[in-house]
Amino acid sequence: MNSLHIITPVKDSIDFTLETAKAILASDLKVPFTYTIYNDFSTPENTRRLEQAAREMNFRLVNLADLTDHPSPNYLLVLKKTRHEAIEADAGLLIVESDVVVRKNTLQDLYDGAKERTDCAIAAAVTVDEQGAVNYPYLHAKGQEGKVYPEKKHCSFCCSLLTPRFLRAFDFDELDASKNWFDVTISHEALKRGFRNYLFANLPVWHRPHGSRPWKQLKYTNPLKYYWLKFTKGLDKI
Repeated sequence: MNSLHIITPVKDSIDFTLETAKAILASDLKVPFTYTIYNDFSTPENTRRLEQAAREMNFRLVNLADLTDHPSPNYLLVLKKTRHEAIEADAGLLIVESDVVVRKNTLQDLYDGAKERTDCAIAAAVTVDEQGAVNYPYLHAKGQEGKVYPEKKHCSFCCSLLTPRFLRAFDFDELDASKNWFDVTISHEALKRGFRNYLFANLPVWHRPHGSRPWKQLKYTNPLKYYWLKFTKGLDKI
């Protein structure tokens, strides 16, 4: 692993996304990296905002509307494309979702931590709220702050690095195309193949849960409507 391919998939959550991008681009990274935002059918207005930001901030923007007519979400397409690119470059694939803000040291320390653990498939940064308390999806990590340890459950892709060794071992063409999100499946496949997934509870990142998918807030404010949408519209398949 000689470099990082950092990616952020997004649809319409532009204000949060630009905060994510600014933090990534301001990181203290010693390792070579590229940063790409994958725009998954945002509105025309928001697509224009992303295109302007790409010019001003100097990140790569891929509009998925140029690659597919499949409706959002297109997470699987992004994962397949970026896996091949990362393998070709011997790069770690570092996913930072659009509702996450990293610290200056997060990405380099995650890279270093993953590289020194030869059995590492996924290296994940723990998520915290604005006050620094561990929050969703790592509530089970409360009390483990400051530690690095193998994660027996699964790693979320809020801020997670997938190592080239693991990317070569698991072909994402095997993933179930009927699903929308793949962090659980990919985490479990890593363990099946003899790897370990590590949670870096010493590398907190600010996470605004479901900031990239606001409709999921209904799970807490109106759970009946959330589950009605989930099952009648086929949304949020994990």
